[in-house]
Amino acid sequence: MMPTDEDRRRFLLQSAALGAAGAAAFGTSLPALAQSTWPSRNVRFVVPFAPGGSSEIVARATAAELSKTLGQSVYVDNKPGGGGNIAMGEVARAEDQHTLILGHIGTLAVNPYIYDKLPYDPNRDFKPITLLAKVPSLYVVHPDVPARNLKEWVALVRKNPGKFSYGSAGNGSAGHLAMEYLKMVADLFILHVPYRGTGPQLTDLLAGRLEAASVGAPAIMQFIKAGKLRCIATGSKERLPQLPDVPTVAEQGYPGFEMTQWYGLCAPANLAPANVDKLAVESVKAIRSASARERLSHDAAEAVGNTPAQFTAFIAQEQQRWKQVVARAKIKPD
Repeated sequence: MMPTDEDRRRFLLQSAALGAAGAAAFGTSLPALAQSTWPSRNVRFVVPFAPGGSSEIVARATAAELSKTLGQSVYVDNKPGGGGNIAMGEVARAEDQHTLILGHIGTLAVNPYIYDKLPYDPNRDFKPITLLAKVPSLYVVHPDVPARNLKEWVALVRKNPGKFSYGSAGNGSAGHLAMEYLKMVADLFILHVPYRGTGPQLTDLLAGRLEAASVGAPAIMQFIKAGKLRCIATGSKERLPQLPDVPTVAEQGYPGFEMTQWYGLCAPANLAPANVDKLAVESVKAIRSASARERLSHDAAEAVGNTPAQFTAFIAQEQQRWKQVVARAKIKPD
């Protein structure tokens, strides 16, 4: 028997009712299902500094691995300026769910204490995802400087106060903090020359227009090995396997001294919780992958990878530490 118009009408009404009931019953799982497809397009990974520094090396190692596991390309976008504040402010306001940023000792733990006003709140505007890497600060001089180690450098600077200058990637950068920390404990007077990123700073350092600097190991290891820069001390707790003949700052008369840069993955605070969870899992896999570890180890950087809660607690501890250092060193923005 052929179905009548009335049969068809009843069938459509029943189907609609069942569909509505199914949607109601499983409504709580539908958003999760939709979110499980994240990311749905390329992910922008912002580095708030110029190319050529440790930040870019860590970011690119991470991005390469995340591109494999997230199923979408993760590309690095360098956006320098304002001690990292410009990029941080932009990403804090990003609403596309596909923009991330490389958090850093400067932007997350130092800038709040050296700038009177920031275009972002490091604790309110971002969700910490994971601590990606720790990078030992290396203290280096140009080969023309007549100092073979930290003790000789300290003696040289004290004999000629104000004669020598050191460069950094900018006020409040990790290199600036590292050298000011050393100046404070060793009672030194050295002029500071801030640059717009590690790359421009290294250009002048390699050319001999600067005498010294403190730079993250990944950015300068190749120049040390090539003899273009001389490493006089490491800021690490112990000697680095890559530089076994270079003593730490602590070994050379300053017990307890430690200075490492650190970099972590952060997302805007509006990133959906399910996406945060997924990103946290995949970013730990990425930074702990054999490829990323090998890349970072080659440049004396330590891959970490922890939970959002652990990274949040770490940032809070660092903020308290550097709040005191900034106050004592009287570090101010440009």
